[in-house]
Amino acid sequence: MQLPQWLARFNRHVTNPIQRMWAGWAPSMGILEHVGRRSGKRYRTPLTVFSTRDGVAVLLTYGPDRDWLKNVTAAGGGTMRRYGKSFQVTDPRVMSKADAAASVTGLMRPLFAVLPFEQAVVFTRA
Repeated sequence: MQLPQWLARFNRHVTNPIQRMWAGWAPSMGILEHVGRRSGKRYRTPLTVFSTRDGVAVLLTYGPDRDWLKNVTAAGGGTMRRYGKSFQVTDPRVMSKADAAASVTGLMRPLFAVLPFEQAVVFTRA
């Protein structure tokens, strides 16, 4: 399942600016800092983030055709802010949710498995 594109546009302009106020601190969220592949502009994208053995995973709720994903893929990574701390993430790999689920750890692992999305991106913590 993929959420509709109109919701992605709404979130980009309305919800994301609000979520950026707390996403870097909230337990299940993070802020991905990345640079535009064409513009060079810095972006901060709030995401629901799941811990993995060697990094983090993000379910692709709107599918793989997202600007933030294209930016981090072109750059080879970005900076993730979670629990008030920042760390580098590298090697973004898009894969099926089932393949990504094998590396998800912690209390949120059961939630990751039941959410109705088909793909995820997995980052390695640098």
